[in-house]
Amino acid sequence: MSYTVRRGEIVALVGESGCGKSVSSLAIMRLLAEPVGRITSGSIVFDGRDLLCLPEAQMRGIRGRDISMIFQEPMTSLNPVLSIETQLTEPLVAHLGMNQSQAHKRAIELLGMVGITDAERRLRQYPHQLSGGMRQRVMIAMGLACNPKLIIADEPTTALDVTIQAQILELMKDLSRRLHIALVIITHNLGLVARYADRVNIMYGGKIVEQGDALNVFTRSRHPYTLGLMRSVPRLNLPRVGKLATIEGLPPNLLNPPWGCRFAPRCEFRIDLCGKPPDLVEVERAHHARCFRTHELAGLTSKAAVAAPAAAAVPAGAPLLKVRDLSKHFAIRQTEVSVLSRKQAVVRAVNGVSFDIGRGDTLGLVGESGCGKTTVGRLILNLESVTAGKIEYAGADISLLDRPAVLALRKKIQAIFQDPFSSLNPRMSVGQIIAEPLLVFGLAKSRKAARQRVAELLSQVGLYPYLSERYPHQLSGGQRQRVGIARALAMEPEFIVCDEAVSALDVSVQGQIINLLDELQSRLGLTYLFIAHDLAVVRHISKRVAVMYLGRIVEIADRDDLYQNPKHPYTRALLDAAPIPDPVTERARPAKLLHGELPSVLKPPSGCVFSSRCPMASAECRQEPPQVRDLGAHHLVACHKV
Repeated sequence: MSYTVRRGEIVALVGESGCGKSVSSLAIMRLLAEPVGRITSGSIVFDGRDLLCLPEAQMRGIRGRDISMIFQEPMTSLNPVLSIETQLTEPLVAHLGMNQSQAHKRAIELLGMVGITDAERRLRQYPHQLSGGMRQRVMIAMGLACNPKLIIADEPTTALDVTIQAQILELMKDLSRRLHIALVIITHNLGLVARYADRVNIMYGGKIVEQGDALNVFTRSRHPYTLGLMRSVPRLNLPRVGKLATIEGLPPNLLNPPWGCRFAPRCEFRIDLCGKPPDLVEVERAHHARCFRTHELAGLTSKAAVAAPAAAAVPAGAPLLKVRDLSKHFAIRQTEVSVLSRKQAVVRAVNGVSFDIGRGDTLGLVGESGCGKTTVGRLILNLESVTAGKIEYAGADISLLDRPAVLALRKKIQAIFQDPFSSLNPRMSVGQIIAEPLLVFGLAKSRKAARQRVAELLSQVGLYPYLSERYPHQLSGGQRQRVGIARALAMEPEFIVCDEAVSALDVSVQGQIINLLDELQSRLGLTYLFIAHDLAVVRHISKRVAVMYLGRIVEIADRDDLYQNPKHPYTRALLDAAPIPDPVTERARPAKLLHGELPSVLKPPSGCVFSSRCPMASAECRQEPPQVRDLGAHHLVACHKV
């Protein structure tokens, strides 16, 4: 592969998991070493010097200072035994020569830049004490710490909500333009590419198959794989379709890749000539594609974007899950508040939440990181104890179950967790991880039957069966997420808590998984609580949507009603911040950032929890918490101004 990045330019790398995006970036950082991998040929010229010719001592001086990398999975790249302050100040002391006092002040400033409040307390914490979104923001702060010349951001906003995502990327864009920082963004999010990227490189099977100006790549795609990506992603600016268009088949096995065009086995436009490897050729000025039929494909993007007609709505059944006035409070040790304090602080992670989910229905739960979405899911799964309220499943209160009853419930309620690396046992192979519940609960009569079922499940989620022999650290982030989905499906449950189930997946596989979840729901009558940041995905898969902010639900309504006619100011802010994978539309939209500081969970606003950031807030909003009101048609809103 070959590409360039200029000073002050934003270049995107887009492609399926395992196509080589992250590996190429690790190569730039010289972080590939035997036996993991090696660079066999080529050059990496940075600021006039070939990095491959530098001794390791000089590379250590460049890493973190001149070139920084924001890694894809913060839980694996943050040191679990060091505090956030130690990890954030280390490069400041090592590269910029700051003393501890200066580094501490800079660390507080960096956390504020990425939207983390209570900076003093957060600096004393450890990675496991932060949410996934918080950890991701710490990684971004570390990447920005030394004002580098080149930033490589590997899925920098996967775990972030759209409002913080917009703030951070606007910040990174501003730094890139103002300080002439070159920025490489590795992402699955085509909306972010449309909004921020100057140029785009599309990768497939270890090769760049299309590259050029972002506008040309989106509007005049010249490679079939790019066309497939564009039509696979759900869009907020287009009507919802019944089934997402997908790219059939699987990515090539790089242990034995096809000799000719690597996309040919999945390509609807393939011809006999595709048995030969195509070159990357210029199809128009500064626009290249690796395909024998580039000129025939010009102008097909809009036609390919038309997907199947919407399926008829299926009425939801009686409520399978009822949540009433659910609350979860966490006591914070006094040392985390103040060394001299004798009091315990209380974090009200979930505060008076109520909703129903009908049998065979899907409730989408959206909101900013730290608002309590994951905690709601963990309470339903009986992984946390309830402080107050009730959780009724099939008519029984499951919040007070004893251990044997909880184990029986595990067959019915499963989870797809947000962070696949921390939820998969690193000492077990993929096959052992998926087979374990099958054997424990007697769903497979023998180990041979379990292996056969594991192979079926891996194929079902778009993975090769041979991956059952690998361990989690040997898989890409997207592959690990698919293993988590396969493990949840193995139990054949009634109800699944999907906590960011598709956030780590590329758009083509994301479409396959969303269609799979839809198909399984129709065929098996599954019920989902779908927690996500991607509003377009939530709109596609959910029948009702609940919006959370700082532990409370501020709006809940049927999908179409909420997206077409949002009532709460926070819901409108979320929709305004959501990027659309169309550079023409996206760059014509004015940037509408949600201003104001994120309130501390230790000291939330006394009235409406959104009042400190709401453009409509009045004295009443700052004094009295709003009551949830029914506006009709099951549209509930907690706002004084509605």
